[in-house]
Amino acid sequence: MMKLLSPFLITSLLCICSTSIANAQGSYPNRTIQTIMPLQAGSGVDLLFRPIAQKMGENLGQAITIENIPGGAGLIGTTKVAQSPAEGYVLGAFNDSILTMLPNLYKKVDYDPVQSFVPISELAAITFVLVANPSFPGNTAADLVRIAKEKPGKIDYASGGNGSPQHIGMEIFRQYTGAPIVHIPYRGAAAAVTDVMAGQVPVMISALSVVLPHIRAGKLKVLGIASKTRSPLLPNAPTIDESVKGYEFSTWGALLAPKGTQPAVIDKLNESLATALKDPKLREQLISQGFELAPLGPDHLKTMIAQGLVKMKKMIKDGGIQPD
Repeated sequence: MMKLLSPFLITSLLCICSTSIANAQGSYPNRTIQTIMPLQAGSGVDLLFRPIAQKMGENLGQAITIENIPGGAGLIGTTKVAQSPAEGYVLGAFNDSILTMLPNLYKKVDYDPVQSFVPISELAAITFVLVANPSFPGNTAADLVRIAKEKPGKIDYASGGNGSPQHIGMEIFRQYTGAPIVHIPYRGAAAAVTDVMAGQVPVMISALSVVLPHIRAGKLKVLGIASKTRSPLLPNAPTIDESVKGYEFSTWGALLAPKGTQPAVIDKLNESLATALKDPKLREQLISQGFELAPLGPDHLKTMIAQGLVKMKKMIKDGGIQPD
């Protein structure tokens, strides 16, 4: 009798499980969503995503919390996201350093930027700016090159850590110009900015959103905007390209989920993000900080990661860039 009933029981159980999964997906989200950010509070992506998370939470009817885990150049927090359950309740807010630079810089990374995550969407492009302590004798990127060559090995630059966008951006600058500048890594971009303002280190490249208030307060001066064109937020500040022809650098922030997250969940998160970034007040807030909004969805982000990995592999190899 049991043998005759077993196939029926199995089929019934499968139907119940399938219905439960479908219902769970249909009611998503039904609890708080945690976003892990493998970067310090006050970093470019942190400033970018916090207001977006609040608006997304309003759209979804559930709070989206943010946990900053900045250790190990971002590797610790990113690995935690990769190893989290694929249920849509743990997400990762990353910069392109985590997805395209670190995997090319370190021999051992406990996640695969392509295989370990499901893309949700790029958030925005992040404008970068070369800044210096006000006492630094130069006023342009070309001045930095000249002074560094006059004092080889004596001009330091700060970064948020090995493999951070600040590190890679300045190493590309060093490679491009031949300026013998020396890397001083910090545990996060905010600490690096603080020491440049204090005069402990003369220069760094940073997300404009992080340093804009300090520039306006006169605590930092601009040597050059890293984009091809001047920033409307600092219209009198030259681009780096105006004095060092051909140099350009920017990064981007993105939202991803652990591998295996259901397409319906990804679609709902992407839709919520796109809706959030249509809000006029939020758009104005983010654009005023130097962000170029780009909610173009999962397929676009997947392509960006793949292309970025190839581009950064060449840059890092050609420049001989290594973790300090």
